Amino acid sequence: MPSSRFNHDVLIIGSGAAGLSLALRLDHKLRIAVIAKRELEEGNTFYAQGGISAVLDEEDSIESHVRDTLVAGAGLCEESVVRDTVKRGPENIQWLLDNGVRFTREDEKNPRSEFHLTREGGHSHRRVIHSADSTGQEVELTLVSQAKKCGNIDLFEDHIAIDLITSSRGSKAKRILGCYILDVGNDRVETYAAPVVVLASGGANKAYLYTSNPDVTTGDGVAMAWRAGCRVANMEFIQFHPTCLYHPHAKSFLITEALRGEGATLHLPNGERFMPAFDERAELAPRDIVARAIDHEMKRLGADCVYLDITHKPASFIREHFPTIHERCLEFGIDITRERIPVVPAAHYTCGGVMTDKSAHTDIPGLYAIGETAYTGLHGANRMASNSLLECLVFGQIAAQNIEKQITEIESIDEIKPWDESRVSDSDERVVVSHNWDELRRFMWDYVGIVRSNKRLERAKRRANLLRHEIDEYYSNFRVNNDLLELRNLVEVSDLIIRSAQLRKESRGLHYTIDFPNKDKHQKKPTVLIPNNYYPAIEE
Repeated sequence: MPSSRFNHDVLIIGSGAAGLSLALRLDHKLRIAVIAKRELEEGNTFYAQGGISAVLDEEDSIESHVRDTLVAGAGLCEESVVRDTVKRGPENIQWLLDNGVRFTREDEKNPRSEFHLTREGGHSHRRVIHSADSTGQEVELTLVSQAKKCGNIDLFEDHIAIDLITSSRGSKAKRILGCYILDVGNDRVETYAAPVVVLASGGANKAYLYTSNPDVTTGDGVAMAWRAGCRVANMEFIQFHPTCLYHPHAKSFLITEALRGEGATLHLPNGERFMPAFDERAELAPRDIVARAIDHEMKRLGADCVYLDITHKPASFIREHFPTIHERCLEFGIDITRERIPVVPAAHYTCGGVMTDKSAHTDIPGLYAIGETAYTGLHGANRMASNSLLECLVFGQIAAQNIEKQITEIESIDEIKPWDESRVSDSDERVVVSHNWDELRRFMWDYVGIVRSNKRLERAKRRANLLRHEIDEYYSNFRVNNDLLELRNLVEVSDLIIRSAQLRKESRGLHYTIDFPNKDKHQKKPTVLIPNNYYPAIEE
């Protein structure tokens, strides 16, 4: 049976804050498709607890926010991008308020009281606006609700992007035509044609055994863009969140950094506090320092976890400011008003991604990347807390402005070849996929984790090469399914992470290697990987 073709003006792959804010900001005359791998709400935005950083207090300043971001980025941020993003922060918060997002106020009984701002690691001021400890959930549900009201936005749940469709123009250029997408419910591959495609599919942290991210974060956007011919940058910089709940049934439930912002302290199993010995900022040091300190102490002691303690705060304060965490921990028998929280680090955020210009445009005409999928220059070698949702909103705004300027100049799309699965069959050995999935995530955790070395990276590269060969063979012979597509993308991005880490012969930000423990002033630039089919290379 031939696959169906869907035609839109703009195809957005991803339904988090980046994708939905873009969709809502585009001209309502444009026909827009938003693709979600699972339910619309399932993604990193929904699970973001902390908040959104923006200069909203008169004692704070744009310069201070810029400076803090540059310091956290360890010399690899692009200052012009940081400055523009920070300047756009307040107007994007107002846009959320105008769309119905409810943020926590100083006095919840008084709707006219000031918004409550918290402080997180790396910030010199209280500038993180939040909705209790479930900001992402509030933002995501609000944006989904608004998108459902828009007649020009088609929302597709349980649809998984497979590969981008591009067309060569002569011998010197290519452009985006659309994407092949698997409709999971009907088990059919469909063709989605659009002159503008936006990758907003999130990060790649499911490549690691322990992650704070939901299952959908398998690096799909980065992998597809790389296969299509886009450059990627800074993939070695994977942020490990220092404090995820350590419990066999918690599935790495995130314990927000805002707890430490409100005075929570980290302790060894014997009760000893240890962060002051690692950094003068103690628990408010940037995440990479805190995660590395925890990793060091756990390995030194052979401990399964360390402990986060906020019991010195009044129980009413804890329940009011951190209701989600309080309730979730109670489900596992931990009362955080009276007991310490067992925590471990987990892969949390992909700082690198698909290279874009300041308009969110990638190397391929018509193809954009926003949010965690993209490398914009904002984060550098380390993301400062709560700058991620800010980036999603700002670059959703920027991309919308650029798309509306460009889309009238784009030619209509000609015929696209439909998906061909005439030579494949159903697999009777899906165990191959599940086994390779487990092997990949374990060696990435062991060899490409918080602390790296040349030897560990070489081991990881050999294993990644073997897995890639197996998966490519499997992909060529059998019908695609959810697990196979995600594993294929995870192997791709894992290889990019390993290669990027091998190229950086220093320790900077989130990349720490025992073979090169110091910064190298000569490596103060992004790590850029160029695919063989990078189209500008044809012109040279």
